[in-house]
Amino acid sequence: MAHTQSAKKRIRQTIARTAVNRSVMSRVRTLRKKVAEAVTGNNKEAAVAAYNVFASAIDKAAKKGVVPANRAANYKSKAAKAVATIA
Repeated sequence: MAHTQSAKKRIRQTIARTAVNRSVMSRVRTLRKKVAEAVTGNNKEAAVAAYNVFASAIDKAAKKGVVPANRAANYKSKAAKAVATIA
């Protein structure tokens, strides 16, 4: 266990940041699944709407540093390709 004040503070900060990061990533994963569901359902309008919400969320997560920028771009690219395959 930590003994110094600064170490105790770092533990508190880590716990708080982990909680925020978990909620952000949970939302991103949920939105990603919604895009996939819309694509498998062949619903172009729903897929585009879900993609727009997902892209916004993943960009915000990357901006906050929760997700690396390249990984965010990769997720967006894959989702965009999937949406584009719908006729």
